[in-house]
Amino acid sequence: MEYAQWAPRYARIREEFGFDLDHEAAAADLLERLLPPSARSDPLPRVRARVEGREAIIVGLAPNAGPPPLWRHPAGDRPPCLIAADGATATCLAAGLVPSVIVTDLDGPVASEIAANRRGSLVVVHAHGDNQPAVREWVPQFPGELAGSWAGEPRPGLLDVGGFTDGDRAAYLADHVGATRVVLWGFDFDHTAETDPAKRRRKLAKLDWARRLLAILAKEGRAPLLTWRPDGTLAPYEGGNAVESTR
Repeated sequence: MEYAQWAPRYARIREEFGFDLDHEAAAADLLERLLPPSARSDPLPRVRARVEGREAIIVGLAPNAGPPPLWRHPAGDRPPCLIAADGATATCLAAGLVPSVIVTDLDGPVASEIAANRRGSLVVVHAHGDNQPAVREWVPQFPGELAGSWAGEPRPGLLDVGGFTDGDRAAYLADHVGATRVVLWGFDFDHTAETDPAKRRRKLAKLDWARRLLAILAKEGRAPLLTWRPDGTLAPYEGGNAVESTR
């Protein structure tokens, strides 16, 4: 999705959650400073080289989902591109799967993401207003290829093609860079492991946005958006309502 389409939607998200744009810009500035020189070039062509012309499987961290059963997936001319959303990286590695791309805001098991990065994963690190300590701690420790993103107007070294949480942001990215179709595995918008009541409500509100943003992508995206069900079947994404006036 182009930034001009995405910006009004994120403005509503920022208003609902009280995100401070100045804090987000400060996090983006920090990420840009910490990225190695090789990661400061336009990130989109580097992501596109891994995804374009391939099916993208976005791996989420739904309870009991486990890794995607690639052996059950129909073989194509080219193998699918595996894109892990943050904590799903550990699930993939435990099954012997190294994601081609990882999309993360560094609030999951970052050590697993560093291990995958060492083994060839391109890690797209997202900067937002309250993850500056994590950006400062972890970005210098990645040994492999990095790219940066943030929730504002794209910069030469930071992308923004839409999406809010790691999972839906990964789907928006795959669609933008030319995936033939985008397949969601391990997505659950109704449950969270958070036990604190206030944090739980906030997390579920974010997941609700993710659900609806994916519905928008299903309607407006360039590639078909599908859900890979536990029984092995694929179905068009039907996880939410794309109506713009919700909330």
